[in-house]
Amino acid sequence: MTRRNGTIGVLLPRDTPARDVIAFARRADARGFDELWVVEDLGYRGGLAQAATVLAATTRIRVGIGLLPAGARNVAFTAMEIASLAQFHPGRLDVAIGHGVPAWMRGVGAWPQSPLTLLSEYISVLKSLLSGRLVQHEGRYVRIDGLRLDDSSLPAAAPMVLAGVRAPRSLGVSGEVADGTLLAEPVTPAYVRQALTHIAPTRPHRLVAYNVAAVDDDPAAALAAVRPALDVVGEPDWRPHIAPLPFHDDLLALRSRCDGPREFAGALPDEWVRQLAVAGTPGEARSRLEDLFDAGVTSAVLTPVGPDHLASLDALAAVL
Repeated sequence: MTRRNGTIGVLLPRDTPARDVIAFARRADARGFDELWVVEDLGYRGGLAQAATVLAATTRIRVGIGLLPAGARNVAFTAMEIASLAQFHPGRLDVAIGHGVPAWMRGVGAWPQSPLTLLSEYISVLKSLLSGRLVQHEGRYVRIDGLRLDDSSLPAAAPMVLAGVRAPRSLGVSGEVADGTLLAEPVTPAYVRQALTHIAPTRPHRLVAYNVAAVDDDPAAALAAVRPALDVVGEPDWRPHIAPLPFHDDLLALRSRCDGPREFAGALPDEWVRQLAVAGTPGEARSRLEDLFDAGVTSAVLTPVGPDHLASLDALAAVL
């Protein structure tokens, strides 16, 4: 279902019980969400396995993998997996490649000396392989000696390859080599506009935005529901997201005064929470989404919060 300026998706929470994964995907499909995104967070579930499962369990909804860390997999074997999924489920797959969380990648010995070089090489070669081209590449990190995926394994159309990044130089790489950019939460209109100046796309470029979300007829209840999920805002990796906001300095000062993430999240003023999440009544949430679309987002992806992911999904469907 296409809205005025973009599409609306939902994210499968990483801690969804295994027994609920297929039910969640099918309900998202039936409710009319345009997209379902799966995550690959270290210690949880693999992105490719989740994507294969939910694609096979649904019939319409587009599935995105956001994201696969470039340092974790050989690009040739990644291309084979993605091509297979795209061939089995035509026109329903997107994939984002990123650096991965630095601490996680260092913890498993997969953080490169030059993350930007790896990302650029990886996405460029991956796109070439998925397009059926013969690849000969001798890079700093990626080396392919005359490989072409067999015609029998190629999808009719190559899936979109996005870059899941946030820092200015990484956004620039995305604009150069990727089909789009995946922005992790929190994504505000101000952050979107700033990110686009760094991406500087010279051709059509998709922009996917994650945001924690809650919809309730009681706006106070919606704000209370998303608040705990904002406990990471202001940490170093997330600072590019809040840098364009007028309360940036005040937010960092609040974080420094609080005794831990939980106290910080509880102390966030309601007005800040409204800007850092998609939360409120159905009408308020729709208005927030339109603001994101007007800023340049093409796909707004809502992250359910709370212990009952299926109930949260049903509530979010009120914005459709």
